[in-house]
This record gives sequence, C-alpha cells and structure tokens, in this order.
Amino acid sequence: MIMPPEWLRGYRKATFASDLLAGSVVTIMLIPQSLAYALLAGLPAEMGLYASILPLIVYALLGSSRTLSVGPVAVVSLMTAMAVGKVAEAGSADYAAAAIALAALSGIMLLVMGFLRFGFLANFLSHPVVSGFITASAFIIALGQVKHLLGVPAQGHNLPTQLSSLLMHVPDTNPITLVTGLLAIAFLVWARRGLQPLLRRAGLSQDVASILAKAGPVLLIVGTVAGSYLFHFADRGVALVGAVPRGMPSLALPPLDPGLWSQLALSALLIAIIGFVESVSVGKTLAAKRRQRIDPNQELVALGGANVASAFSGGFPVTGGFSRSVVNFDAGAQTPAASILAAAGIALAALFLTPLLYYLPNATLAATIIVAVSSLVDLDLVRRAWRYSISDFTAICTTIVATLMLGIELGVLTGILVSVLLHLYKTTRPHIAVVGAVAGTEHYRNVERHSVITHPNLVSLRIDESLYFANASYLEDYIYQWVAANDSIEHVILQCTAVNEIDMSALEALEAIDHRLREQGITLNLSEVKGPVMDALKSVDFIQRLSGRVFLSHHQAVKALKTDEIEPYII
Repeated sequence: MIMPPEWLRGYRKATFASDLLAGSVVTIMLIPQSLAYALLAGLPAEMGLYASILPLIVYALLGSSRTLSVGPVAVVSLMTAMAVGKVAEAGSADYAAAAIALAALSGIMLLVMGFLRFGFLANFLSHPVVSGFITASAFIIALGQVKHLLGVPAQGHNLPTQLSSLLMHVPDTNPITLVTGLLAIAFLVWARRGLQPLLRRAGLSQDVASILAKAGPVLLIVGTVAGSYLFHFADRGVALVGAVPRGMPSLALPPLDPGLWSQLALSALLIAIIGFVESVSVGKTLAAKRRQRIDPNQELVALGGANVASAFSGGFPVTGGFSRSVVNFDAGAQTPAASILAAAGIALAALFLTPLLYYLPNATLAATIIVAVSSLVDLDLVRRAWRYSISDFTAICTTIVATLMLGIELGVLTGILVSVLLHLYKTTRPHIAVVGAVAGTEHYRNVERHSVITHPNLVSLRIDESLYFANASYLEDYIYQWVAANDSIEHVILQCTAVNEIDMSALEALEAIDHRLREQGITLNLSEVKGPVMDALKSVDFIQRLSGRVFLSHHQAVKALKTDEIEPYII
C-alpha cells in the first residue's frame, strides 16, 4: 500500500508557499508540545522531539489525509506512561527502552490491521464512549500535572490515587514553582484569546498576528527559561528539564525482548485502537471541509508506519493530533508536504535549540499540558446524551467514572464492554409496533402515534430489527400475548421492512409461532420481505409450509385479509 501520488502532480510554488507557512506554524506548536508530552509519558524531553521528526515524514508519504499532523498526543502519552510504568521504573534506561518497544509493537499491530483491511474497526468504538474516555483522560492528565506545578513527587494514574498523593505532599509545595506554573497557565489562557487582538491593534497583519498568537507556548518557554536563568531557579529547588542531548536521533532497532513485548501487548493494542480512532475522526472532519476523503485502511498502514518509524528513531507511540491538525488546516496546508516541512523544523530545533532548554522549568511544560488538554473536555456531550439517548448517556457516564476511578486502560475497556452490552440489550428487545393504515393512503403507521384505520380480525406488526437468536423469544412472547388478549384475531401479519436477516434460531421461532397460531385457527402472514431474506426462507421450505401467505406490500396483505373497518385508533 503506497500513498497515491496525486498531491505530487502539479505541485506549484503557490502550493509550496502555503505548505511552508503551515509547516512553520505547526513546528512552532510542536516544539513545546513534544517536550510536554514526553514529560507526560515520563520520558526524557528529547524523545518528544524524536517522535516528531521521522513519524511525520512517514505519515506524509503513506497517509490518505492531506492535513492530518501526527506526533505525540496527550491521551496516548498518558497511556504510554501507564503501560511502561508496569514493566520498568520511571527515569531508568529500561523505561525508555520499553516505551520504544511499545511504539514498535503498536505500529506492527496497526500495519497488520491495515494489510488485513480492518479499517472498519473504527466503527466499533462509539463516539460517546471515545468522548467520555477522552474527557476523563483529560481530567487525569491535568490532575497528574499538578505535582509539577507544586514541585512535589506525587504519583498515581487514577483520580483516587492522584488526589491522595497530592494531598499528602501539599505541605512540600515549592512556592516559586507554584507561582511559575500559575503564571504560565494564565499567560497561555490569555494568549489563546487576547494575544491576537493585541497584535492586530499594534498594526500587524491578520496572518502575522495569527502565527504569533499560535506561538504563545514558544514565547512562554523563552520567558520562563530567561527567568529561570536570571533568578537561579535551580538553586531555589525548582525542577528543570536539564541537559537535553543535541543532535538528530540515531536509528536503531527497538528492543526485541519477547517477554517485554508480551507484557506490553494489551497496552499496545489499546493504544493502537484509540490512536487510530482519534486520528481517523480528526482526518474525516478536516477532509470533509474540503470535500476530500480518507481511507481508513490506508490510515492504519500510515499510522503503523509512523509508529514503527518512531521506534526506530528513539521515540514513543504517536497518532494524529486534534489541535495541531486543526492548526495545520487553518494555516493553509494543501498537501502532506506541510508535515515534511514541520519535521524539518523540529529537526533543526533538535540540532540547534536543545542547549537552551536546560533552564526550562517542568512547571512550564505542565502548564502547557493542562491548557492543551482543557480543550478535550466535553461535558456538554453528557447533557446532550441525557436528553437524546439514555443508553448513550449510560455508556458515557460509565466510561468517565471507570476511567477516573480505575485508570485509562480499564476505563476504555469498560466503555467498550458497556457499549456492546447496551447494544445487545436493545437488540434483544426490538421495537415492535402495531400499525394501521393512514386514511386515504397505503401508508401504515404506529397506532400509538397516529390516527389510523385497523381491522378487528387481524393485527399488523412491524418489526424494526433483524431477527436473530437473542431476540427470537421476545418476538414469540409478544405475539402470543397479543393474540391471547384479542379473541377476534384471525390473521397475524408481520411487516418485515426492517428485517435484513433471519438466523436459524429466529427461523425456528417463526416455525414455532406458525405452528401454535395454526392450532388456534390463526394464520401467520409476512409482508415486504427483502430478497435475500426470502431466498433464505425458500431454501428451507418455510414458505411452502407457512399457514398464511407472503405479500409484496403490506397494503396488499391487509386488503386481502381484512373483513371490515373500525374507527381510527387514536391514543
């Protein structure tokens, strides 16, 4: 699977200019983000830069999205910290090696899924579950950074352990660290909304003001590095990034320890799936704005290649990021060349700017993470789900609570399990409506919602679900109860408009229904049966043995079987 070369054809200077501007803006954004997310993953700062060079290039060559920007992201970085923390001690060489192995393993899984064309897996994680998971993760991420704002060694990967650890260490707060972190947060929040208007009033053009406003985190880094150096933060107990190796990452094989890979397998699979779903969601949203499309199977290959590239260049797991992809899009990126140019910018930063990061306070990076993940919180979705769908509301709330209380991995697994169980529960109790004719038409509607015409000697039932083993007995009970309560019934008509499949268990249930109704002198009839379903029923002689008939339309069935009309049924 090779990236289609369409974007290379007719590549012009104007396109390059747009990509160069977008690449420059994303570079400005990626430098502080890469450092911050390495801190979030518990890894050396340079690994954040390494994860933002080669993966961008590989995705640009393989991906189907023209504007998606890959690299370290908050949720995946936290999942990395949790996964690697189980097999190695934070800060050790084994910890960094395990993170590299995790990137390689998740990349291989994505590649395999891509070659097997498993892009449809994106549909198995519902949007409510993903949103609930990301919202809860944002809270955990933000709370996890409070220790860097306080300058204390708190631990924990879920809400209870984080809170208890923070409360235990609050008396050890470093005042200078706390003031630095709070001022950094205040500046970043202001820069999001107030910096661009201020620059416009200063006489700068809209484009220049927009670029400089997005450079707020870089300006913060410059300011806090200067303050740290001038006021000797290191001597006052403020935790600093320290020495960051200068230069490009060296290419090397990731650790090939089978024992380590087996320990990381489940975490790698979850990271691969969550990263893929998040990336595809962002890619589809941006592609739709330009009437483009992305190929989920190609995205699996591209993200897999990006993660393998990250592992070979000393990085950790990456995926498509929402914030920088939107920035890339808004900055005018026309082709994946913008990502290649952004990678070049990060490479230059790794070559020439890393010595300047020695005096950078960890509190600055923590503030960058907190402000960045604040946009991931979507509590309004909970309110909308409550009003729209109780099952989606249940899935969201369960995912949020499980993630906050149990941690990232168990949270997403719980969300997936709850979604599947709720779906199964709904399909085991399919919606069945008694329908009647709308006066003067051949349309049939639910008697509980419309004024319709019914007939005393028959009942028309519309089944709004395919029939399978889990809901077959429900249909049996529903029909038996209705017939038992209505002695005048001579015919039962099943309107099968929404029935796309009938499995063997449901077929046996229909045969049992037909047999029992026949004993009571009642016929079972079908209407509007779809072709594939009819073919299946004919293959086992069900139609030949049916007590009633099969009608092309429901109106024909009612017309053939009715005796007289009664007054419209109104609820």
